[in-house]
Amino acid sequence: MGHCDLTVPTCGVLLGSWAGRRPAVRHTFKPMLLDLVYLLAVLAALPWVAWRKLSGGRPVAAPWTRFTGAIAPPPASQSPRVWLHGVSVGEVQLLAGLAAEIRRQAEAAGGCIDCVVSSSTTTGLEVARKRFGDERTFPCPLDFTWAVDRVLDRTRPDLLVLGELELWPHLLARTARRGIPIVVANARMSPRSAAGYARIAPLVRRMLAHTTAVVARSPEDGARFTALGAPHVKVAGSMKFDGVRGDRAAPEIARLRTLAGFSDEAVVFLAGSTQAPEESLALEAFRAAEQACPQLRLVIVPRHVERTAEIAALLDRSGVRWQRRSERERTGFDAAARVLLVDTTGELGWWWGTATIAFVGGSLDGKRGGQNMLEPAAYGVAVCFGPHTRNFAREVETLLAADAARVVADGAALRRFVDRCLAEPGWAAALGARAAATVEAHRGATALTAREIIERLTLGRMTR
Repeated sequence: MGHCDLTVPTCGVLLGSWAGRRPAVRHTFKPMLLDLVYLLAVLAALPWVAWRKLSGGRPVAAPWTRFTGAIAPPPASQSPRVWLHGVSVGEVQLLAGLAAEIRRQAEAAGGCIDCVVSSSTTTGLEVARKRFGDERTFPCPLDFTWAVDRVLDRTRPDLLVLGELELWPHLLARTARRGIPIVVANARMSPRSAAGYARIAPLVRRMLAHTTAVVARSPEDGARFTALGAPHVKVAGSMKFDGVRGDRAAPEIARLRTLAGFSDEAVVFLAGSTQAPEESLALEAFRAAEQACPQLRLVIVPRHVERTAEIAALLDRSGVRWQRRSERERTGFDAAARVLLVDTTGELGWWWGTATIAFVGGSLDGKRGGQNMLEPAAYGVAVCFGPHTRNFAREVETLLAADAARVVADGAALRRFVDRCLAEPGWAAALGARAAATVEAHRGATALTAREIIERLTLGRMTR
């Protein structure tokens, strides 16, 4: 499979009148049975939901709203409406870029498309509100028939976009029965996921049969979707290459460097999207190198901000001079503090632009599948990450093939990587330059996906 060759519909098609919805079909026993299974699962999870809220950990996002589907309706619009759904921060950021491209292509054709967004996590909703506004952001319903139907009634979308691999039986079926096209964007399916889905192949085939188009990030992902029954699969490449910045001269980066007190000579080692025990390993690498490089600074940006107290205790025990990012906002930077703990959300994409050396977290313990290493790569940072990056397998393969990143197996390997970057700055700079060039060479999937969505939006309208 190659890159899809798609066209943008004309102004007249975009702005024409909308046909009515298909009539609703009768409820069957199977949806009711699945609702019952979900309900039992929800009841079993209630103690965990309460514990998350009361323990000070990351709470479950809007559980009652998601259970009932009682969202606030988005503002009325005369334009076609696209509902985009992303599970958490990464998917929402990706879909924000896609929404901007959809609007740009529609406006270039003389039309207008309204985009609303949902997410399933507190952090995802927070980022979505920043990118789309409160009125166009809502919690994604749990996969109960009544919740999905209520959200569809209140949002009245003309097309649904699901980010990456967010497949739910009722969401797909209830959307499709109204004649609403469904597009899976930046679709990915790892061999592990494909093997799991193969065990419930009949259910997966029924779900995928409701999709109008699956726009896959690679030929391998596309083949797995096809094998499991997706009727219309196209390959556009990974949208993640488009969804990352790369301008170190951006004012947001200059502001963060000033906030952090980084001089022009500072060498910044940034450990981002970290999970335990990655903060302690990054700290060990920093402590091992700081005497040889007085200009070295460490920035830690944890994946979940609610772990700030835990990481603060680690830093206190270590004896290093450190400061919270929120303190620097209020009181200015402590010139003697060589470690900065970022205890705010939504800034990591800019913090990467301050870095010289990067470690991308969620990649050492094998539980999480890695985080987005393309963000530091786009800035030309010398990038490393652990061996467990199944969520970004295609992107990692692309970077490694271009000799544009390094895999570190453990804390000792991370220390060696940091030491080499400091001892051989030319080697580190060349590694980063290849990373930035690789990201730039693989951009373009977002524009192709937006064209597919607009085309499907038009075809869906003509058949309803």
